[in-house]
Amino acid sequence: MSGVDDPGVRELAIVGRGRVGGALSAKLREAGFDVDGPLGRDFDVGGSHVVLLCVPDDAIASAAERVPPGRLVGHCSGATPLSALGDHEAFSLHPLTTVTREGAGFEGVGAAVAGSTERARRMAERLALALGMAPFGVAEEDRAAYHAAASVAANFLVTLGWAAERLAGSADVPREALGPIARAALDNWLRLGPERALTGPILRGDEATVARQRSAVAERAPDLVELFDALAEATRDLADLARARGSEAAVA
Repeated sequence: MSGVDDPGVRELAIVGRGRVGGALSAKLREAGFDVDGPLGRDFDVGGSHVVLLCVPDDAIASAAERVPPGRLVGHCSGATPLSALGDHEAFSLHPLTTVTREGAGFEGVGAAVAGSTERARRMAERLALALGMAPFGVAEEDRAAYHAAASVAANFLVTLGWAAERLAGSADVPREALGPIARAALDNWLRLGPERALTGPILRGDEATVARQRSAVAERAPDLVELFDALAEATRDLADLARARGSEAAVA
């Protein structure tokens, strides 16, 4: 394991030929690492001291069992605990971004890191920094909540876009027309926070307009009514919080 202690070590094996394994292999090579992989399911890590598993969550434990002892082994899962890596000195590196079939850019992206030892954690941070990412720690007991937040911010956001696209399409409005308002809302949320970024009829207390919207959803996409109702109720809660904060600010 002396190679892992050497801050100049540049060799590692990446296991997993999916989107994440392919993207990380390419970007780490660009960063100057000597990458063996991405390797397939019948992999042999050879003499690599560091092995990064980019496989589905339910395959991490079995893949880790195939790695010979004495290696530093990591995974790229946000939700899976380090214990899935068995008796290996373990680390995790989870890029907080989306990876499509077209690949991914990691520059400026956050990365959740953890390690079973200080050396393992340093390796995770080193890989993150080499890719231009900003590493931050996530405790083992917080992994599921962290990953749920990532799913809401990415996967669920795409699902909401799909719902908006369906409703807009029923009025012959193209998806692209929704882009500017969606980007503005996201930018305002990041810049101002949710209470100040919220706009629209629910914040104004215009329930008559909300009722007309709901009727249109029921007519054009009835399977989305339950989603609309749940989001409207959550937005009412946020609107109450925004109004309360606004009153506090006015008093102050």
